[in-house]
Amino acid sequence: MSRATGQPWCDRCQQRWVACSGCATVAQARSGTWEEPLCAKCTNPDPDFWGRCPVCTTTWQLSTRPCQRCVLDQQVRDLLGGSDGAIRPELAAFHDALASAERPDVAFAWVSRSKARDLLERIGRDERPITHEVLDELPPGKVLAHLRSVLVATGALPPRDERLIALEKWISTTVQARIDLAERRVLHGYAVWHHMRRLRRRLGDDHTTRLQDLNVRCHVTAANNFIDWLGGEGLTLGTCTQTDLERWMADPTVSYRDETGHFVRWSVQHRHARDLTYGTVRWTGPLSTIDSEKRWADARRLLNDDTLPTPDRVAGLLLILYAQKIATISQLTVGDVSFDGGTVSITFGTSPVVLPAPLAALVRELVATRRGKAKIGTPEDTPWLFPGGQPGRPLGDDQIGQRLHKIGIRPKQDRSTALFTLATEVPAAILARMLGIHIKVAVQWQQASGGDWAAYAADVSHRVSENQ
Repeated sequence: MSRATGQPWCDRCQQRWVACSGCATVAQARSGTWEEPLCAKCTNPDPDFWGRCPVCTTTWQLSTRPCQRCVLDQQVRDLLGGSDGAIRPELAAFHDALASAERPDVAFAWVSRSKARDLLERIGRDERPITHEVLDELPPGKVLAHLRSVLVATGALPPRDERLIALEKWISTTVQARIDLAERRVLHGYAVWHHMRRLRRRLGDDHTTRLQDLNVRCHVTAANNFIDWLGGEGLTLGTCTQTDLERWMADPTVSYRDETGHFVRWSVQHRHARDLTYGTVRWTGPLSTIDSEKRWADARRLLNDDTLPTPDRVAGLLLILYAQKIATISQLTVGDVSFDGGTVSITFGTSPVVLPAPLAALVRELVATRRGKAKIGTPEDTPWLFPGGQPGRPLGDDQIGQRLHKIGIRPKQDRSTALFTLATEVPAAILARMLGIHIKVAVQWQQASGGDWAAYAADVSHRVSENQ
């Protein structure tokens, strides 16, 4: 029986943390209903009715035990404190992030896990300055990855491209697994000096996307598999003939055919192989059906269906209307969105795109209400337009893709339809500048769609004359 209401309530309700339907404060539920819970103050606003937590003296409760937030704070201090019990200054922000989590029950449950407790104790006992290299010595796993992201979000560690680091380790392991030194040298040159160098040049200050990571892994795996096949046939790259290569190509069980072709051409170019040819297929346009009617039907549904989550609606519309890759959508920040009175614009490339009123309203709502799922260490001023499940990080492109699939959007096919349609209406140079795609890609889509630049110029001239 609840002493505050005199009504029965179950253990689950007693432990439930909610956003109070009366004052919107995140606190433990003390009355109300499951759909409209109430905190202690809204249950009974009389301050004399409630006691106070003996530690913080601020939490309203009937018991005389320390409140859950104070228990969490003490537990974190015990784990992070050194031999003298003091927390190092560099870990102070991290301690505050755990102790002041909006949902202390979630933070408490995470800290209570054996793996998390072990990692926190190791960090607390280690007298060395906290660095990524120190964390790399700890047992890898999801708990360490989350711990690292919280440390980065709270400023205890600088940001690091974790996907790139993992890719480098995978390549190193794959290359070192080859026993033959000549094969190891060839695979190292292809993986490190070709793919990784090109990837770093493309990245600049950005972090590696999932698709970029997958692309490199597929190419390196293809090269490794082909070298294995050659070894099984008693061949090397230097002794492989065109007949041998065509015999491999005729095998229906082989995989990564296009990626293997790239490796063969690279091997010939760098004189690891001779007299081998592996043709490429020129891209002539999208293979899937271009369904413009479905494109506009999906756009209308996303604009008008209030039952769909706002982030999903905005992401889907950016893909359908502006042909944005989900990897690009994932990396959008609030800084890419500009508000000028009633006008909302967003920058994909070098020039901002003014959004139509219905989409502009959704983007305004998203900027105002965006919130990631991370309960610990999430910075209040997170820059991401689509915050993710780990503090300080955006929603992954794979997660955005899954969410779009659930609402009936097929990212690859629908983006092709959008690009094809836009390429018929807008010149390649403007398409590249506005949508942030490479000019060569824009030209290819222009040629595939048979876009009429003269019609576009005439339309612009007609609009200018009307405005005058």
